[in-house]
Amino acid sequence: MTPRDSEPLVLGVPRAAFRPSPVFLALVALLVASAVLTWHGIGNVRLTVFGFVVSGWLVSLCLHEYAHAVVAYRSGDRGVAHRGYLTLNPLKYSHPLLSIALPVVVVLLGGIGLPGGAVWVDRHVIPGRLRHTLVSLAGPATNVLFALVLVVVLRLGAAGGGPVEFWAAVALLAFLQITASLLNLLPVPGLDGGNMIQPWLTSPYRRMYDLFAPYGFILLFALLWNPTIGGWFFTAVFAIGDLLGLPPWLYATGLDLIRFWQG
Repeated sequence: MTPRDSEPLVLGVPRAAFRPSPVFLALVALLVASAVLTWHGIGNVRLTVFGFVVSGWLVSLCLHEYAHAVVAYRSGDRGVAHRGYLTLNPLKYSHPLLSIALPVVVVLLGGIGLPGGAVWVDRHVIPGRLRHTLVSLAGPATNVLFALVLVVVLRLGAAGGGPVEFWAAVALLAFLQITASLLNLLPVPGLDGGNMIQPWLTSPYRRMYDLFAPYGFILLFALLWNPTIGGWFFTAVFAIGDLLGLPPWLYATGLDLIRFWQG
């Protein structure tokens, strides 16, 4: 009997399937280290803010996908544990280029929290349309919660002083979570917002949805590229930021700082 065979099981799944991966722990360590360096002004501030924001964004991607996986697991899909989705390892969720590199590039260039990788959920073993909707909702709900926590930290912490660069990074992370929340809630086939309503569609509309679902990312880019729709989107983002008390100048400063190559 190997050590893995003798490992305690949780509903037939090894406990190791629930442990945070070294990759995720390294991202958290990088987030903490870059935040400390930014706060104390150690090193090149643009590089430390860059590390702060990018590592924070990647941690949020991990939590987003983990939320999908844990709700799917609780709803009956034990396979998400065997596929490594409950370890918070971003390399398990999808292709590293499309799931990690592309969203980071879009963050740097456009200041948009583009949806990242996606967990594969076996919908056939999850009973009930509501459970399917909750699985899809779990990811965006994590972004909403993350945004609210960051705004609270910013509003309470910034009043006590501290480096503007640090709070600019926090503000930018909050802004990115707002954009990610709205993007993920758009009813685009193949994305979370579309997947939330898919179980409730009638058969003809569901077949049409499934036809367009593989092209969700392309549809999303096409929508944002449209000046009218893109304008509506950012108007909504700025309005939500204002409602939450997120200073535009502060997250704009954060976006400028992470573009270290311009400094």
